[in-house]
Amino acid sequence: MVSGPLGPLICGFGLVSPDGSAMWRGCGVIPISIPIDVGMDTGNRDGQARGRRGAGSMRERRAGVWEIRVVVANDQLAGHSVQRSFTIHGDRATAEERRELLVERFGVDRRALYCEGARWSVAELLTRLIEAAHQWRPATRSSHTSVVRFLTGEPLGAVGVEALAPMMVDEAIERWRRSGASNALVWGRWAVLHSALSWATAQGMIRSNPIPGMRPPRRPHPRKHLLPGEVAQLLATATELVDVTEAGCEADPASRVCWEGLFVAEQTLLLVRLAVDSGARRGELATLRLSDLDGRVLTIERNLSAEVLGPTKTGRTRRLTIGATTAAMIREHFDTWEARVGANTVESDWVFAPDHRRRVHARADLLSHRFVHLREAAGVPAATLHRFRHSVATQLVADGKILKAQARLGHRDPATTLRHYAHATPLDDLDIADDIDQSLNASTGGHATHDREDRT
Repeated sequence: MVSGPLGPLICGFGLVSPDGSAMWRGCGVIPISIPIDVGMDTGNRDGQARGRRGAGSMRERRAGVWEIRVVVANDQLAGHSVQRSFTIHGDRATAEERRELLVERFGVDRRALYCEGARWSVAELLTRLIEAAHQWRPATRSSHTSVVRFLTGEPLGAVGVEALAPMMVDEAIERWRRSGASNALVWGRWAVLHSALSWATAQGMIRSNPIPGMRPPRRPHPRKHLLPGEVAQLLATATELVDVTEAGCEADPASRVCWEGLFVAEQTLLLVRLAVDSGARRGELATLRLSDLDGRVLTIERNLSAEVLGPTKTGRTRRLTIGATTAAMIREHFDTWEARVGANTVESDWVFAPDHRRRVHARADLLSHRFVHLREAAGVPAATLHRFRHSVATQLVADGKILKAQARLGHRDPATTLRHYAHATPLDDLDIADDIDQSLNASTGGHATHDREDRT
């Protein structure tokens, strides 16, 4: 008897090395071949080669009737695979196609048991994702943490990673939808789960993503842009609030509350004007300085992510030209308040600030708070600051200026712009419609149209 890496090998039976190729010397063996996985045949009874491990097995029970077996789970206590049997009717090609689909949907690779994360639950995997070091923005970490907190309390969180299957995720998605979750919320949860599995695979914690080919849920639709009439109403209301507040300050110049209200009213008007002009993000607007404006050219190089000051979302600085009226409003706002309170009182040049001293920049949620009051006064309750951004993008894309829309919005590439605003691209199929119309009229002699007109 000879001992090898896989255990004792008995001489006299044509033994080979554990890799299935070279014979053990000195045993006087017959030159035959034993496969790598000891105890497995090199082929099926019909001579077809055995597929890769984890690809399922298939045999023809009788003419046109096939049995397909797929490993769907692993019994960690017993150390055995749990198989599921399927019966398929048809020829070999049909059975092979069905086998691939069944393996993709239900299959579990037993080799995953030997990876670091094989015995983790989905909840444990998600927790490790959050605890690991990533180059995430603060807002991304905050949103991911919130989603992970939800998923770890879900039935899906108790499922073992190696046993996870697309069917289980589909059931969870359907459960979320029945509970009233929006498309955006469902897609966000799925995206975090998929990101965790991809991260664990890349780190070698699991052998492969158990749901690699799963179709994701429906992506959320882009928010609707504000109509021109709604933008005009918001601007008109903001202007009116400035006029009313200014009249009150003139009537009672000693009222500190009145002057503070006037500063906020003017800031809100400037906020709306600059947001609809530039298409900048809320966090980018909150961190603008007067020094960022050179003539009519505005440089955007900062952003707030979860109220943490940092670079823009893409990490890139962009420059754009704003309207002459908007640029003049910014400068006039600074000059007016320096004249009212004195230049020595103003401590910095933040465009949006909590008060006229401009010591610090405004928080993003402060801008939202101010805007909420404006939209309620204007009677446009569905308006948000971010919808101004969509308005700018929709107008540019509708004019066919996709690259200019990408540059103004600060998207990393045009594909992002098209993915969100493809619905706004102008139609250019008028010639196609005319060709089809002429073809139909020629084939019917024009009678179909006339008959329809007569009936109406």
